[in-house]
Order: sequence, then structure tokens, then C-alpha cells
Amino acid sequence: MPKLYIVATPIGNLEDISARALRILSEADLILCEDTRNTQKILERFEIKKPLLSYHQHSKIQKIDYIIDLLKQDKNLALVSDAGTPGVSDPGNKLIESALKIFPDLEIIPIPGPCALVAAASVCDFSMDKFLFLGFPPVKNKRKKYFEEILASKYPVIFYESTYRIIKSLGEIAVLEKNSGKIRQIVVCRELTKKFETIYRGPVEKIIKELEEGVVKGEFVVVVGPSDKSDMGEVID
Repeated sequence: MPKLYIVATPIGNLEDISARALRILSEADLILCEDTRNTQKILERFEIKKPLLSYHQHSKIQKIDYIIDLLKQDKNLALVSDAGTPGVSDPGNKLIESALKIFPDLEIIPIPGPCALVAAASVCDFSMDKFLFLGFPPVKNKRKKYFEEILASKYPVIFYESTYRIIKSLGEIAVLEKNSGKIRQIVVCRELTKKFETIYRGPVEKIIKELEEGVVKGEFVVVVGPSDKSDMGEVID
């Protein structure tokens, strides 16, 4: 029975890749990746030579069928994303679903490692015993509802945001907070594990000001915490 490995790769610093991930990548018959150029950089750094096949969230059904055919040939495959853990706001789940329809007993093996949301949660100065992860906010429709749900949560909420919309998203949170009268502590992580890694803490308006005074570049992870210290008991009970 072939194996499908779901392999976490660095979110920035290549030193974060695990010894097990390197072994699996070197042993797999083929590596599925979002962008072959990005994955090739990792392989070259660690002197691994393996064939690569592009697979991403917009891949057509024919590509998935081709991957299924490789599994039928008893090929062991490793799936990686451009950064972090596949399946967590990255391609992966659709392929797993399709593969299991053909191979109900297929071994799908997680190779854990770097994950931006876990890295952000680990540096928060409020309890993260329980939290919600909501991926990326909608680009256009239902944005207000999305942020209302975040501020209505009694648990901390983590979401991802791009360079292009981080100020807009934080601004929408600020407006909703002002209307509700509840101010939450927020942690915003920029470029985690990379050269210009920056972590901002405090009320949302303070963070917006700090971002606007600097250079807004990179990928962001936002953690919206309890509205005040009295809410901490709700989070951990």
C-alpha cells in the first residue's frame, strides 16, 4: 500500500525544518508542491534530489487524477506547501479526500513542523489554552460578519492576513470595538521566523499606528485576545 506524507516545511527560516521531514523528502518517490521553485530552494539547501510536481488549490481534476494514478503505481508521495503545514489554510484536504475515495486504507502520515498560527499562539501574553482559528478573512463579502464573530468569541481568535489588507482588517476591528465599548488586547506577528520578524502587542488602534509609521510588508498572523483581564477566566475554565 502506498503512503502519502503531509510534510510541514519552514515558514521562513530554513533551519526550522525537522530531520524527519528531510528524511521523508529524500525517500519519497515524488514531491507534490504549490510552487516547484520554492520547494526546490529547500531541496537544494539540503542536497536532496527528487522529482517535483506542482499541486495547489487551483489544480484541475486531471492533476488530481494523475496523482491518484501515481498512488495506484505504489508510489510514495510527499505533499508540501510553500510554507508551513499543508491543509492549514493551504492545499491538501481536497487531495486527501480524493485519495481516500480510491484507497480507503491509504496511509496518510503527518510529518509535523512549522505552523504560523501555532508560532503566534506561543508568544501571546494571554491564555491560549482554547482558541479559534478562522484562516483568512473574506476579501469582499461578509467581512463585517466575519469580524463580528471574532469579537463575539469568548476565546482568543487567530486569523491570517496579507500585506495588502492588514490595515483595513485591523481598522474594521477598531470600528466594531468602538461600537461595542469592549477593547481587546491583540498580538500581530509579521514575517514570523524571517529576518524582519516583528511582533506588535496592545489595543488595535495602537498597533495600526505602529504599522502605519513603519513599512507594511510581509505576511501577518493576528491573535485577537480577551477584551480584558476579567475575561481570562472564561477562556481557561
